[in-house]
Amino acid sequence: MLHAAYLMVLLPAAGFVLLLAFGRRLGDPWAGWLGTAAVAGSFVATCITYAGLLGRPAGPSREVTQTYFTWIAAGSFHVKAGLLVDPLSMTMALFVSGVSMLIHLYSIGYMKRDGDYPKFFVYMNLFVASMMLLVLGSSLIVTFVGWEGVGLCSYFLIAYWFERPAAASAGKKAFVYNRIGDAGFLLAMFLLFDKTGTLGYRGIFAHAHGLSTGVTTAAVLLLFLAATGKSAQIPLFPWLPDAMEGPTPVSALIHAATMVTSGVYLLCRMSPLLAHAHDAALVIAAVGAATAFVGATIACAQNDIKKVVAFSTVSQLGYMFLAVGTGAYEAAIFLMVAHAFYKGLLFLGSGSVIHGLHDEQDLKRMGGLARYMPLTALTFASGWFALAGVPPLSGFWAKGDVLDNAFAKFPALWVVGAVTAALTAYYSSRLFILAFTGDERWRRFRAQLAPDHAGSAGAGAGDSHAGEPHEAPFTMAVPLVLLGIAAFAGGMLSLPWHTGITRPLAWLGPVFGANLYAPHQSVGLRWALGVVDSVLAFGGIGAAWAIWRTTSERPRLEPVFLRRVWFVNELYDAVIGRPGERVAAFASAVVDRKAIDGVVEGLGRATRLLGSSARRVQTGYLRQYALGLAIGLVALLAFMLTRAWP
Repeated sequence: MLHAAYLMVLLPAAGFVLLLAFGRRLGDPWAGWLGTAAVAGSFVATCITYAGLLGRPAGPSREVTQTYFTWIAAGSFHVKAGLLVDPLSMTMALFVSGVSMLIHLYSIGYMKRDGDYPKFFVYMNLFVASMMLLVLGSSLIVTFVGWEGVGLCSYFLIAYWFERPAAASAGKKAFVYNRIGDAGFLLAMFLLFDKTGTLGYRGIFAHAHGLSTGVTTAAVLLLFLAATGKSAQIPLFPWLPDAMEGPTPVSALIHAATMVTSGVYLLCRMSPLLAHAHDAALVIAAVGAATAFVGATIACAQNDIKKVVAFSTVSQLGYMFLAVGTGAYEAAIFLMVAHAFYKGLLFLGSGSVIHGLHDEQDLKRMGGLARYMPLTALTFASGWFALAGVPPLSGFWAKGDVLDNAFAKFPALWVVGAVTAALTAYYSSRLFILAFTGDERWRRFRAQLAPDHAGSAGAGAGDSHAGEPHEAPFTMAVPLVLLGIAAFAGGMLSLPWHTGITRPLAWLGPVFGANLYAPHQSVGLRWALGVVDSVLAFGGIGAAWAIWRTTSERPRLEPVFLRRVWFVNELYDAVIGRPGERVAAFASAVVDRKAIDGVVEGLGRATRLLGSSARRVQTGYLRQYALGLAIGLVALLAFMLTRAWP
C-alpha cells in the first residue's frame, strides 16, 4: 500500500490538468465536482497509505522514502525526486487532504454562478497538489517546490476577484511578504548544503551533531524567517488579514487549514536541528507568544466577520510556534490538527453567513441570525466553543497541551499565553453574539439603504421575506456538519490525562524521539492548569456576554489602534514604503536617467561623432583614394625596411 504514496500528490495534480484542459466545457457545477473528486481521491490514497504505515511496527520501519528518479545531478550535488512517508508527513497529509476535500465540496455551492467558476477549481486543485508535495517531500528542495507552489496559488486565489482593487492589492501583498520568508528558506538550504553536503532530511539529521552551535542557530533562525512569512508571525503577519479579500473557501483552505501551517510543519520536521539551537528555540517561543497576544487583541476590535477569524488564525499560529519553541512538537501538531477543524469550520460558517446575507460581512449589520440559519448557528457554536477552549471540545485539549508545556519551560510565556486564552474566549464570543443573537440589525440597515416601496409596482404579497437570511445549500451544509463534529470531538486524538488509552497522535513520538520535551508534571498540577484553562475560557465568554448581548456599540472597547492593527501597516509604510518610493524616484530621475541613460546615450553620441568624422574621408574622388593607397603603401614599406635593417 505504501508504493501508491505518489497518488496523494498525483491525483489533485491530475485534477488540475484536466480542469485546465476541459474545465470550461464542463462548466458549473461539473468542474467543481471533478475538482472535488480529485481531492477526495487523494484523501482515499492517504488513508490507504496511512493504514499501510500503521500496520508496521513502531520505530524506524515506519519511515519509508519513496524515490522515483534523479531530479538534479550536477557534480557532487544530487537531488532525488522522492516522498517521505512517516507519521509526521502522514498526519499532515490526512488533515490537509480531508479538510481540503470538504472545502472543495463547500465551494461547489459557494462559487455557484461565478463567472470564472472552472478557473477557481483549477487553482484549488493545484494548491492541494502543491501542499501535499510540501508535506511529503523527502528533502528540503522538494519541500521548497511545494512551498513555492502554495505561495503562487495563494496569490492566484487571494487576487481571484482581481477586478477589485483591494483584492489585487492583497494578492500582491501576500506574494511580497512570502518572498521575504522564501529568502530565509533559500539561505538556510545554501548553508546546510555547504556544511552537510546534502539537502535530504535524513542526511541533514545524520550530520546534526557535528554542526557547530553557530551554524545550527543560523540555520534554524533562517528557517524560522521562512516560517514567519508563510505562517504570518511577527513581523510578517499583516498579509494574512488582507488575504480575506479572496473568496471565503480560499480563507478556509489556505489561511486556516493548510498553507499557514506549513511553517509550523517545517520547524517540526527540522526538530533535530532545533534541539541543538536553544537560543533560537527561545526566540521562536517568544515571537510565537507575542504574535498570539497581538493577534488576539486585534481580533477583539474587528467588525469584519472574516477578519476576526483571520486575526484569530494569526493568534492560534502563535500558540503553535510557542509549542515548537518549547520543544513540544507533538502539542504543536495536535493544535494544528484541531485548529484545522475548528478554524476551517468558522471560516466556512462565516461564508454561510455572508452567503445568507447577500455578501454582508460587517458584524454590526448582522444580529439574530440563529432564527433564520439554525444549522449554521449550531455548527458555528461548535467552532466557537472549541476556539474558546471550552472543555471537552478539541481546543481545550490542544491549547491546554501547549500551555502546560510552556508553564514547565517558560513560565513568563505561559502568562502571556494564559492572558491570550482569555482574550480568545472573549473575541470568539463577541463574534457569535453579534452575528447570531440579539436584535436583527441587518433589517434596520436594509431599511436605511432601500426606502419603503410597498406601494410601488412589482411589489407582491410574498416580497416581504424576499431578502431574509437563508441557510446554505447541502453542498455547503455537509462540510459544516462534519467539521462541527470534528471540532467537538477532535480532542480524542490526544487525551493527555488518560494514560491507559493509546493516543492516536502518540505515534508521532518516534519521529521526534529524544528531541521531544517532556515536562514530567504531576497529575495534580495538570488538573490545576486544566482548571485555570477552563476558568479563563468561561471568564472570557461571560465577559463578552455581559458586554455585547444588549448592544453592538462599545467604542471604548474597540480603540482605533486595535481596529488599525496596532498601526503596523502605517509603520511599515512610513519606515519602508515611503522611503522606498523616494529611493525609487531618485533612482529613476538620477541613477537611471542621468547615470545609466547618460552612459548609453553618451556612447551613442560618441559613435555618431566618430562616424561623422570618418565620413569626411569618403569624398568619391578616385585620385584621392589612389593617393591614400600610395601613402599607405610607402608607410608600410618604410616600416618593413626599418624592421629588417641590421
